[in-house]
Amino acid sequence: MGKIFVEGIKIYAYHGCFKEETAIGTNFLIDVELDVDLTKPSLSDNIEDTVNYQAVFTVIKEQMGIPSNLLEHVSKRIMDALFLNFPAVEKIKLKVAKLNVPLGGHIENVAVQIERERD
Repeated sequence: MGKIFVEGIKIYAYHGCFKEETAIGTNFLIDVELDVDLTKPSLSDNIEDTVNYQAVFTVIKEQMGIPSNLLEHVSKRIMDALFLNFPAVEKIKLKVAKLNVPLGGHIENVAVQIERERD
């Protein structure tokens, strides 16, 4: 077993409970950790035998493009889509952070982190 990390994905999106958040949008930062058996790709050196990082990014970008009120909701959608698209993934740890949060003071970010194993 091994881990694939795709970290520091910065995407502009429109998630939030407040009208301003869904109208103006803001930057989000996403980190994902995938537990995968890396034995075969480590021997074959073939991208078809592993989880393609570009495809992971594409799935995350697509899900971030669908507005949600809560980070918890968009995080679950991302995890569901990753499990659906990548059967080799056994476990996912996902962190979604909203940057420049309009909460009346200086807050660098708020974040949700979810960890889940394949059902």
